[in-house]
Amino acid sequence: MTTVAAYAAPAPKAPLERTTIERREVREFDVLIDIKFAGICHSDIHQAREGWGEAIFPMVPGHEIAGVVTEVGPGVTKFAVGDRVGVGCMVDSCRACENCKAGREQYCVEGNVQTYNAVGRDGEPTYGGYSQKVVVDENFVVGIPDGLSLDVAAPLLCAGITLYSPLKRFGAGPGKKVAILGLGGLGHMGVKIAHALGAEVTVLSQSLRKQEDGLRFGADHYYATSDPKTFEELNGTFDLIVSTVSAPLDFNAYLALLKPEGTLANVGAPEEPISLNLFSVIGGGKSLAGSMIGGIPETQEMLDFCAEHGLGAEIELIRGDQINEAYERVLGSDVRYRFVIDTATI
Repeated sequence: MTTVAAYAAPAPKAPLERTTIERREVREFDVLIDIKFAGICHSDIHQAREGWGEAIFPMVPGHEIAGVVTEVGPGVTKFAVGDRVGVGCMVDSCRACENCKAGREQYCVEGNVQTYNAVGRDGEPTYGGYSQKVVVDENFVVGIPDGLSLDVAAPLLCAGITLYSPLKRFGAGPGKKVAILGLGGLGHMGVKIAHALGAEVTVLSQSLRKQEDGLRFGADHYYATSDPKTFEELNGTFDLIVSTVSAPLDFNAYLALLKPEGTLANVGAPEEPISLNLFSVIGGGKSLAGSMIGGIPETQEMLDFCAEHGLGAEIELIRGDQINEAYERVLGSDVRYRFVIDTATI
C-alpha cells in the first residue's frame, strides 16, 4: 500500500479537509498515475452532500483526472511509464456483459465501479482524484493526446464525454439545429463540441450574461430562457436539445422547442423528480432521452476529437485549500467554467 495526500469529506455535508489515504499496490494489469490535475464536477458536490442518496465516507471526490504514468504492472500492454493519461467516472465493470463487450461499460449490467463513492470488485472503497496518486486497471485508463495540455484536458474526462456522447448519438452535425441548455461546466463543452461537429448551435441560458462567451465558444445564437418571447420565437426549431441543467425544469416548455421527431437529451441530473405531460412527446413524436458519460472507447475517441479540433475546457486553476470555496462558487454559478485542482498543492 502507498500512502498519499488527499482532500476528503469526512461526513455528509462536512467541509473537505486534507488527509491521507492508502492506494493499493500495483497489480498485474494496473497503472500507477501521478495525478497532475483534477476537475471539480457538480456531481462531486451532489455526492459529498448526499444529494443523490446515501454515500460512503470518508469520501475523496474527483472523476476528472489527468496525470502521468509512473509505474505499470507486468501484464500492462496499453501504457508505459511517462505516458500522459486520464481517468474518468469509472474504474472497473464486469467486462463480460453485452454492454461491457460493446464498449458501453457505463451501462454495465452488474453496475460499473465508480471512481469514488463506490466499492471495488475487490471489496475495497474507491477514492477519487482529489489526491496525488491513483492506481487504476489499464482498461479504464485513456491516453491524453499531446495536443491537449493536462489542465484543460482533465474536465474532458467527465464534462467532455458527457456532452460528446449524446451529440454523436443523436446526430449533431451539418444541417442540424442543436441547442445546449445551460452554459456551465458541461454546457460550454457542449457548445464547443457541437460547433466542431458542424451543427448550427444555440445556447439557451437563464440570462444573456454569458452571451459573449457562448458566441466565442462557437454558438451561432444565444437566447435567455427567462424571457417568455424566447419560447414563442423558438417553437419547433431544434433537432436536438441537450440539457445540462441539474435543477428541475418545465420539460413541457422545452419539448415544444423541438421539431417533430426531435430529441431532448438530459445529462443534468436534478435531485428532485420532474413533472411531464406525455402529450408533450406524443404530439410530434418527440423523444425525451437520457445519456450517462460514455464508454472507454468513446471517451478515447472524444479526447482524440478534442485534440484534433483544439478543444479544451475553460478552467480556473485552484489550490487544494480552495476546494470548499470552489464548491460554494459552483452552487452560486460563479465559475467560468470548470474549477481544476492543481494536485501539487494537496
